[in-house]
Amino acid sequence: MCNQYVHIFVLVKNMMTNIKKAVLFIGLFLLINISTSQAQTYFPAKFSKTWDTLSPQRFGWCDNRIDSLYKLLEEGNSKGFILLKDGKIVLEKYFNGHTVDSNWYWASAGKSMTAFMVGLAQEQGKLKITDSSSHYLGSGWTNETSEQEGKITVLNQLTMTSGLNDLLGDCTTPNCLLYKADPGTRWAYHNAPYTLLDQVVENATGQNYNTYFQQQITLKTGITGLWFRSGFNNVLGSNTRSMARYGLLTLNKGIWDGDTIMHDLTYFNNMVSTSQNINKSYGYLWWLNGKSSFMLPGSQVVFNGSLVPNAPSDMFAGIGKNGQYCCVIPSQNMVVIRMGESPDSALVPTDFIDKIFGKINELSCATAIQTVKKQAINVYPNPADGLVHIESPLNTVAELYNIQGQKMDNYTLQAGTNRLDFSNLAKGIYLLKTEFGIEKILLE
Repeated sequence: MCNQYVHIFVLVKNMMTNIKKAVLFIGLFLLINISTSQAQTYFPAKFSKTWDTLSPQRFGWCDNRIDSLYKLLEEGNSKGFILLKDGKIVLEKYFNGHTVDSNWYWASAGKSMTAFMVGLAQEQGKLKITDSSSHYLGSGWTNETSEQEGKITVLNQLTMTSGLNDLLGDCTTPNCLLYKADPGTRWAYHNAPYTLLDQVVENATGQNYNTYFQQQITLKTGITGLWFRSGFNNVLGSNTRSMARYGLLTLNKGIWDGDTIMHDLTYFNNMVSTSQNINKSYGYLWWLNGKSSFMLPGSQVVFNGSLVPNAPSDMFAGIGKNGQYCCVIPSQNMVVIRMGESPDSALVPTDFIDKIFGKINELSCATAIQTVKKQAINVYPNPADGLVHIESPLNTVAELYNIQGQKMDNYTLQAGTNRLDFSNLAKGIYLLKTEFGIEKILLE
């Protein structure tokens, strides 16, 4: 009987030993995997100029193709460019006297930062985006009736669906903010309601906008910058690396090096997803790629297709005047930043992003480069007094829209130079849509 107990004791002891080993192994496995996961994304130290890099050759990128990308950027009046992979700098280049320390304005790319700050204020219980904007701006902030004004919410400001008349410019005084449509029924890129979000945040938090930005963003991430007024617009200015830091923060869904800046994942996901059914390529002040259709600033036309065809479909981006880009690509753990002057005369700077990503797609030495030049039409003179010459690479059909999105006419273009007379049209901006893209025509 004693031998039986001894035998049972030995079996139990061996079993416990094996369990301990298994637990230890599982613990080590989890620890290794957690450490590996954390190591996948690098974060530069706050307020440090040190930023780890990765060699482009690690990805099989050819030097001559990198040079081709840089040539495009330089010829496009760029000032700063950064490409991050896994948080580390793979490409960084400055042009036209710009340096790593030079500041530049974000233009409307800064709208994406405002969306992030509104989300933080809501998370902290300072506001609700479903509240009427009048709750934070006071009654009479528009020239609408009390009933009309009361229907406009903070969410409408975030999604460009306030219903206010965008044709009256960016003025933010009540006499400029007139009724055009019911909130939520019309998408229009209108800076005035967006600009007033800084007052929403200030009144909700009781803090100056720059102070709130510095406490909630700068001190926690090292993203430096200063908000200032440019005309009627509220604009953020900083260096190129600060924009790259913001791209890295949003790439990691509001988490900076283990410190969760934005806890409200529902708000974050909504921010970078289609926010309404009118312009599917717009979230909360973020532009979205890979959707079935898109609209452009200053137009009511809905265009079929993806916003930036050459870019990955999951890209979301802050896009500003003259080509300020903060592009975030989760599927590739990549951030692409460009700051600078206007690259061309395109209606919106999404055209230059497309060219940039076309070059990025060709960086690999193993990628065959398309030698056929992208077909496009050429419009001149532009601005014009009525008579316009349009060079087309092929026979095609062109559609002309006014800025309100009303279709004005159809034209059959022949391959070569076409001469069209628009002198019967009122002065203003028109959109010429062909199979090759969209061109802005200014009639003076």
